[in-house]
Amino acid sequence: MKTLDDKVVVITGAGSGIGRALAVDLTRRGSLLALSDVDEPGLAETVDLVARAGGSQVRSDRLDVADRDAMARYALDVVQEFARVNVVINNAGVALAGDFIDLEYSDIDWIVGVNFWGVVHGTKEFLPHLIASGDGHVVNLSSLFGLVSMPGQSMYNATKYAVRGMTEALREEMLIAGHPVGVTAVHPGGIKTAIARNARVSAKESKEDTARYFDEKLARMTPERAAEIIVNGILKNRARVLVGLDAHAVHTVAKVLGSRYQDVVALTSKRVRPDGTALG
Repeated sequence: MKTLDDKVVVITGAGSGIGRALAVDLTRRGSLLALSDVDEPGLAETVDLVARAGGSQVRSDRLDVADRDAMARYALDVVQEFARVNVVINNAGVALAGDFIDLEYSDIDWIVGVNFWGVVHGTKEFLPHLIASGDGHVVNLSSLFGLVSMPGQSMYNATKYAVRGMTEALREEMLIAGHPVGVTAVHPGGIKTAIARNARVSAKESKEDTARYFDEKLARMTPERAAEIIVNGILKNRARVLVGLDAHAVHTVAKVLGSRYQDVVALTSKRVRPDGTALG
């Protein structure tokens, strides 16, 4: 894919953060957009920003990516409206902080439904249409925490590792079959989004302290810069896109240390994470 001009791009989780920034970036590149989110007011703001950026054609829908039937209907509706789909960016995601022993099954089901099943649904329902387009691309948002694990993030790690594994296998399958579909796994580090403020936490965590720690200590890059890096990765057909100096640094350290990185993280986190909150 050499250009995104006149390409139909589907973006989930477009109501804020990276999803919103991607929508604006792609609009300026001439893309036609199908945007969705469960946050209808946020999605409306994104649509307004896209219009101001000169968007020529944009569709917006309230969509729960964890709802398989809703995603199936959505994919058919998008294809009916645009006649094709070229790019799907499975960006919608949520966070859950707390030690594994303290997590509730209801919260585990919630994060798995959005972060993993949401990506599966978006990929599965749109993949035949991407193949049919003759020039398709799947972009799945994993995380730096899909490359290394962190205490207090067990289920977030689990979902993001799962997204990474599925996406890498899908890329291999597309190459073997000779299908005209690129596949990219994206691993952002700390991006200035509302994910921590909208997260769930265990009963032993302070949501306010956890969000403040993320916002003040970990979130370094703007969503706009993250979007630019991701779009460039699509155009270069990257298999893996690391977003942020922290993502590059931590990934490199983990590769050098091997599994011993876990011991380093465990020792370090005792000193750096605030009392009663989870690291990351």
